[in-house]
Amino acid sequence: MTKTTCSGVLTVAVPVTDQDRAKALWQQLGFETHMDAELQPDFRWLEMRIPGTDTTLSFVRASEELPAGIDTGIRLATPDARAAHTALADLGFTVGSLLEWETAPPMFMFRDPDGNRFYITQTD
Repeated sequence: MTKTTCSGVLTVAVPVTDQDRAKALWQQLGFETHMDAELQPDFRWLEMRIPGTDTTLSFVRASEELPAGIDTGIRLATPDARAAHTALADLGFTVGSLLEWETAPPMFMFRDPDGNRFYITQTD
């Protein structure tokens, strides 16, 4: 039997140019602030999560070493991809086409104001 070294995913860091803007947008998507603190001078740590979950998104200030505009690889779940697609577009996110294939659940890609790419997939 192999011993498990890691027991879960705590957070995924996403670089943004404006942490306050990111916080306001993700709150409109239903995320709650888990932590928002200046850990050291000029270093703010902002964690947000979907209520009732443990995994967070940490919106960290973009820098030369950690530029914004990345493909985060983050896949978020929704019970209604069509409604989520409309809601994100209404909030000003750039949304891709809603993909509705017979062999996969409905899904789409979206970008935040910094160009960071995320994905949403409908779950039953």
